[in-house]
Amino acid sequence: MRLSDVDQLFVPSAVAVFGASDREGSVAGMVFRNLLAGGFKSGCYPINPKYEQVGGERCYPNLAALDKHVELALIATPAEKVAGILDQCGEAGVRAAVVHSAGFAERGERGAALQEKLVEAARRNRVRVLGPNCLGVMRPSHGLNATFGHEQALPGHVALVSQSGAVCTAMLDWAGPRRIGYSAVVSLGAAADVDFGDVLDYLALDAQTHSILLYVEGIRDARRFMSGLRAAARLKPVVVVKTGRHPAGSRAAKSHTGAWVGSTEVFRAVMERGGAVQVDTLDQLFAAAQVFGAGRRISGHRIAIVTNGGGPGVLAADRAVELGLSLATLSDETRAELEKLLPEHWSHGNPIDVIGDAPAARYGGALRACLADANVDGVLAILAPVASVDPTAVAREVIEAAAKTRKPVLACWMGATRVAEAHALFSEHGLPHYDLPEAAAEALSFLGRQQRNQKLLMQSPGPLSQQLMPDVEGARLIIEGVMAEGRKTLGTIEAKAILAAFRIPTTQTVLARSPNEALIAAEALSFPVVMKINSPDIRYKSDVDGVRLNLTDAQSVRRAYIELTERARSLRPEAKIEGVTVEHMIPTRAARELMVRVARDPIFGPVISFGAGGTDTDVLADRALGLPPLNAFIIQTMVEHTRVARLMGAFGNMPPMNRQALARILQRVSEMVCELAEVIELEINPLIGNDLDVIAVDARIQVTYRPPQMPVYGHMAIHPYPQHLIERVPLPDGTDLTIRPIRPEDAQMEQDFVRGLSEQTKYFRFMQAIKELTPEMLVRFTQIDYDREMALIGVVVDQGQEVEVGVARYMSRPGGDTCEFAIVVSDAWRNRGIGARLMRSLMSNARAKGLRIMDGEVLSANTRMLALVKSLGFSIESDRLDPSVKQVSKVL
Repeated sequence: MRLSDVDQLFVPSAVAVFGASDREGSVAGMVFRNLLAGGFKSGCYPINPKYEQVGGERCYPNLAALDKHVELALIATPAEKVAGILDQCGEAGVRAAVVHSAGFAERGERGAALQEKLVEAARRNRVRVLGPNCLGVMRPSHGLNATFGHEQALPGHVALVSQSGAVCTAMLDWAGPRRIGYSAVVSLGAAADVDFGDVLDYLALDAQTHSILLYVEGIRDARRFMSGLRAAARLKPVVVVKTGRHPAGSRAAKSHTGAWVGSTEVFRAVMERGGAVQVDTLDQLFAAAQVFGAGRRISGHRIAIVTNGGGPGVLAADRAVELGLSLATLSDETRAELEKLLPEHWSHGNPIDVIGDAPAARYGGALRACLADANVDGVLAILAPVASVDPTAVAREVIEAAAKTRKPVLACWMGATRVAEAHALFSEHGLPHYDLPEAAAEALSFLGRQQRNQKLLMQSPGPLSQQLMPDVEGARLIIEGVMAEGRKTLGTIEAKAILAAFRIPTTQTVLARSPNEALIAAEALSFPVVMKINSPDIRYKSDVDGVRLNLTDAQSVRRAYIELTERARSLRPEAKIEGVTVEHMIPTRAARELMVRVARDPIFGPVISFGAGGTDTDVLADRALGLPPLNAFIIQTMVEHTRVARLMGAFGNMPPMNRQALARILQRVSEMVCELAEVIELEINPLIGNDLDVIAVDARIQVTYRPPQMPVYGHMAIHPYPQHLIERVPLPDGTDLTIRPIRPEDAQMEQDFVRGLSEQTKYFRFMQAIKELTPEMLVRFTQIDYDREMALIGVVVDQGQEVEVGVARYMSRPGGDTCEFAIVVSDAWRNRGIGARLMRSLMSNARAKGLRIMDGEVLSANTRMLALVKSLGFSIESDRLDPSVKQVSKVL
C-alpha cells in the first residue's frame, strides 16, 4: 500500500520553489540551486513575482501561471505569506509542501497565530506540510535535495529523521568520508503537520530504507508516534537519540520545537516497548548509523573479541559485559583450531589475543575460526598498530572473512596515521569501524539491544482474564461516587475496593471514627492488628507517624487511636481527619516489601512502575517502568530490571517468593489502568509477598474526570486488546460464531486457516500463488496495532478447540480518513453469512475510529466477493490500469 498523503514529499514528479531568487543568502535560492545541483530529473520551477528568471531558468509569478502539474511545493517566503501559498497549492492540486520559513511558533504569540493559520490552510486544502522552520527533505536516489544546506547525501539505505536541521547537517557531513549513504533525510522543524508518525509510516514500507535514525527533542502525539515507531521497528532497526534528559535541556528543547518533553525514564521504557534502540549522544548515533547501515543483525548476545593486544581486548570486554553482552565460550573444535594457528603463549580464552606481531594470515585465521563457531553470535576485531604489523593487510583479511558470514563483524583499528588507509578500506566495503575499543563494544551492544527490544515489541497482551473477570462497571461507579462528592483522592477503603474489583488481594480494612469503634473492629478482625490514620489530605501516612503495627490488646488499640489522631492534628492542622483504619496484621514471615505505582505521563499516558517498597522507596529508587498493557513476558522483564528481584529467590532460611502471584497482580494493575481512564495515580505500598501469596496492604488512588470526547483507550499510548469488540453471533444454521480481534497467540490457528484454503481462494485473497504464510507475514497478520488497523476473525469451537473460519481486516492510511480492507472465508464455511457478518463488524469498527471511506481491490474473476461487497453497498469500478482488477469502495 502506498502512503499517498506523504510519498510526494519523497518522490515528486515536479517541484515548485516559492520565493526563489538569485539574491545572496536567499533560502529559497539555495533550495533551488540544490535541486539543480543534485540532479533532480523531473521539473523544477521557481515561483517569485519579482523576477522573470532565477538561475537562468524562467521564473513564474504564481502557481496558476505555471502550465504544468506540480506535486511538491517548497516554500521559503515570509511567514505571513505561507497560508496564502498553501491556498494556491490546493487550487492547483498540489498535495505536499515543505515550509522552510521561520517566524512561527518559535516567535511568540504572533508566530503561533501564523502557525495556526498555516495548519488551517493545510487542512482546508488537503496539503501535507513538512515544517515550518525546517531544513527540508532529501531523497538521494531520486536526485531530490530540497534543503538549503551545503551537504549532499550519497544514496544508501539509512534514513535520518530529525527535529533539528543542525543535526541533519552534522550527520551528512560525518557520513561523506565514511561513504555511508541515505535513503532519506527529513528535517521536521516545528512539525506543525507532518510528524514522526507520518514519516515512520512511510519509511516502514520503503524498500530503500533498511534502518532508521531519529533525533527527538519532544513528542506531541504519543499514539501516532508509537504507531509509526512500532510499525517501522517490526520491519527494520530504529535508533533514537533523545535530548532534554535533564530540566535545563527539556526547557531548551521545548522552546526549540514547541513540543512537550516527557520523563527520561518513561521515554526509555517507551523505546524498549517500541522495539527501538535508544542512545544518549550523537557519537553513539554515528556509531549506530555504521553498525545498522551495514545491514547485519545479531541472533544472540555472545561475542568473540580477536585482538593483537591484551589491554584493548580487556577494555572492550569490560564495556561489552557492562552493556549486556557476554563473552562466548569457545567450542572445543574452535579452541583446537586456534591452538594450531596461534603461538603457544596466546591467551587461551576469549578475548583471543593473537599476539602483537601477528601477521595478517594468523589474524585472519583466528577470525574465521571464531566466526565458524556456533557459540559465537558476533565478532569484534581489534588492532593496535605495532611496528611489525601491516594494518591494511590485516584489514583486508577482516573484510574477506566478513563477506563470507551473516554474523556481524566490527573493526577497531586504533590510532590515526598508520591506520588511515585501513579505515578508508573499511568505509569502501561498508564494514563498521571505530577508533576505540569501548566505542566498538557499544556499537556491537546496539545490535544486541535491538534484538532484545524486538521481543518486547512483539508482545501484544491478550484480553482480560476470563477466569476472574474484573468488575469494571462496579469500580467505575465507586469512582463516580467519589467525584460526585467533589473529591479526587479515594479513601483507603475505597481504594482497596477498586483493587478488589480487579481481583487484587487486599487486607480487610475497617474504618473507625472513635476509640471504641477501633476496638470493635480489632476484635472482629482478630488480633494482632495494624492501625493507620485516615485522611484524604495526608498523602503519606509516614509524614505524620500515622501507622501503628502489631497491636495485640484492647488497651493498645484505644491508646493508638488517640495517639494517631492527636499527632495528625498537631502536625497537619489543616487536614480533615476521618479517623483510623484497622486491619489484621499480616504475618511477616518470609515477607518482602514491594511497591507498585501508576503515574500519568503528560505525553505517553499511564506508566506502571515496580520495585522495592516500604518507607524508603523514594530514597532507594529501585524501580523498573513499563508501558501498559502488560503481559507475562513484559512483567518478567520489568521485575528482572530491579534490585529487589534478587531478594525474591531462596536465601538463608527464607523460601522463594511466589512470583506467579506477583505477576498476576501486575497484570491486573495493567488491566485497571487500561479500563479506567479516570485513574491518574495509584500506589500500592507496601505490597507484601511471601512464598504463599502477595497481598496489597495499603493503597492510594487519585482520579479525575474522563474527557467526554475521549475514545475507548484514548488515554493509552499503546492500544490494548479491544475487549469490547468481542461478539457472539448465532449463524442461521444454529452454529455459535465468535467474532473477535486477532491476537499473537492465534498465529498457529491463522497459519492452519490459510493452509486449509483452496488454491483459488488463496489466489483471490493474496493475488498471487502461495502455499502458506511466511514467518514475516504471520507476525504481520497476528501482531497488529489495534489503533491503526483491525483484524476480526470468526471462530467456532470444534472438539473443544477454536477453529478460524474467516477473517476481515483493514489498514488505515496515515494522515487521512480512508482504509483498505481484505476478507476471506474458509471454503468449507461458505454460504452461511459469515463474510457479511464479519464485514459489518469491520465497517462498524472503522466508522467508530473516525474513518470515512473503506476501499479495496478485488479480482474481476472473484464473483463471490464482488457480489458480497455489492450487497453491502460498495461501489464497483474497473481499474484503469489493470482490467483484471475491480476497485471497490464505500462511504461508511
